Formats: sequence, C-alpha cells, structure tokens
Amino acid sequence: MTSSKATVRDLIRQHYASLTQSERKFASALLKNYPASGLVSITAAAENAGVSAPTVARMVQKLGFKGYPQFHKTLLDELEAKGSGPTRRRNNWASEAPETHLLNRFTQAVTSNLSQTFANIDTESFDAAVSKLATVSQPLYIVGGRITHALADYAFTHLQPVRPGVTHMTSSSGTWPHYVLDMEAGETLLMFDIRRYENNLLRLAELAIERGVCLILVTDQWGSPVSVLADHTFNCWVEIPSAWDSNVSTMMLLEAMIAAVQEKRWPQTRERYERLDELFDLTRFFRKFV
Repeated sequence: MTSSKATVRDLIRQHYASLTQSERKFASALLKNYPASGLVSITAAAENAGVSAPTVARMVQKLGFKGYPQFHKTLLDELEAKGSGPTRRRNNWASEAPETHLLNRFTQAVTSNLSQTFANIDTESFDAAVSKLATVSQPLYIVGGRITHALADYAFTHLQPVRPGVTHMTSSSGTWPHYVLDMEAGETLLMFDIRRYENNLLRLAELAIERGVCLILVTDQWGSPVSVLADHTFNCWVEIPSAWDSNVSTMMLLEAMIAAVQEKRWPQTRERYERLDELFDLTRFFRKFV
C-alpha cells in the first residue's frame, strides 16, 4: 500500500453518508474491531455484524472495491503494513519506485501525506482536543515511544511556555508508573504512537483510561491499537521512499495544535512568553545583537 491510498477506514468515513442503515451497521461493526472484523469470509463478516451477505457486498462496492475479495486483500495489506519493519518498508517502495530522482519521489510522497492527513482531520475533534490541551486547571502529560519521543519532546518544549502544568514523561517506560500514580480524572495525556506500535504505550493508555484521563492520540494512517481507547485520535500519513516513516505530517499536525492552544490562551500566553524572555535575559542564554 502506497502513501497515496486511503485506508478502508478512511473510505468508510468518505462514503458513510451514502450507506444504507444496514450497511452502516456493518461499517460500525468493522470499525469497532478494525480490521479483524473484515478478515473473515463474507458470510462470517455478515453474521458477526447481524446483516446479510448481500448487504456487505453492496457496501464494499460503494467503497470502490470490485468485490469482497479485493476488500479483504486490502485489509490484509493494511494489517501487514502496520507491523512492517524498516527492511520490508524499503523493499516495498523500492519495488514500485519510478525512474525519477529520489528528491522528486520524496516531494511527491510528503505532499501526498500532508494532503491525506489534513483532509481526514475532523475539525470538531481537533477543536475539542485543543480545548483540553489548553485547560490549565488540570495537568497535561506528554509521552512518546522509541521514535516518537522526539515528537513528545518537541510538544513539551513548545507547550510548556504556553501553559503551566505540563509534564514530559520520560521515554523510559520503567518510570511511567510514577507519573500514573498522580494522574486523576479529567486530566489529559497527549500520546504519540506510530508503527511498529509499542506494547508499553498501550499499557500506559489502559492505566490512564482507568483513572479517567482524557487521552489524545497522534498515530499513523493505520492506527495504533491505542486508537480504540483514545478520546481523540488523529491519523497522520507517514509512508515515504525510505526504510523509515516520515514525521512531517505528524509534526505539521502538532504545530497546528500548538498554535491553536497558544491562540486560545492569548494574552495569558503572551505574559508567560514575556516572563520567560526576562529569565533568558538574566541567564544570558541567547546572544544579543543590539
């Protein structure tokens, strides 16, 4: 699957308004246990959702598939992509690479990723997540994994001056119970998790949810297992001509969130910026040119 292809989940969102009540019932069952509900025979998939096989067949055709076999294979490809490591990722794009310069392929892939990512963001969910991130009456925790800890660090660096009460949980999962110990209902956890999804992040999400914490998840187009727990999930397209996934779309989304939180808290944030600059002046942290 290339970065330009929409997932089955995205296709359901795009075509949901045109689905009948029975087709929506199957779509909801599939999304509730995605993609496992669609990785069985059409008969089993229909029975599990409480609809008829013809209903399933009609729905997958509305999504643009020739039939259930193609739909089934697409879900299998998604499942394989979710767990693929650097070597397989590199082999996948190399086998399909056109005879153009690598820079052009990167440009096309990243542009497509950005377009797909922002076209699939629900603005109401984005606004609700920003509202939680800007709520200073309760703490905000930020965490990432092996690769995504860099995104968590970036989020902390920019959100901490914007609002008080921000905690950057270390990338060492052995310390996470210490943070969970102080978590209370209504607080917020911003989590980053892209393939290959980390079991420790899933367990952390489970512990946080048990305590009534609002979970905001930034993940890839296939969706971390944490997606089923999160209050707000944002899917970012990440595939590029490389053995590694790209953080360009995730970074763009994060920067949009940071900017929105900043504006929501202005002018309180302006005052924090000014006090921070005064502290930097006292420490002579930055060079002065005038």
